[in-house]
Amino acid sequence: MNDRSDYLLSIRPEIPSAKVTENMSDDEKFQNGVLRPIIKFQNPLIIAMFSNYITKFKNAFYHLSAQKRLDYIENAVQKNMKFRNSLKGIIIGQFALEEYETYIKNSSALNKRMMTMVIERLKDQVQVFEESALV
Repeated sequence: MNDRSDYLLSIRPEIPSAKVTENMSDDEKFQNGVLRPIIKFQNPLIIAMFSNYITKFKNAFYHLSAQKRLDYIENAVQKNMKFRNSLKGIIIGQFALEEYETYIKNSSALNKRMMTMVIERLKDQVQVFEESALV
């Protein structure tokens, strides 16, 4: 490994519940060993990006019911390609070179896993996006 890879790996949070075992698929191993720690590490930035997304789209999010807010989050990540690509970029940018080489072998399936995890993380923290919480 090189200095960059060593540094990136050293600053990632450990997630004891994200086990990697031999009987997992390669995609599951990558999800638990690489994606989960990176997404957890990048959480404050993901929150800031979604807050900015809400503002860019005229704060319509704040006028929605609880269920519609969850739908809004999913739609923003799945349908808005600029936003989706920005999210992918902040995650992929945290890959060590060796991880990137693994990622490009099956990027389509791993992107799907990545975005599903981001959506669930945003939904789990939807209360952070209350107007009063952002002041």
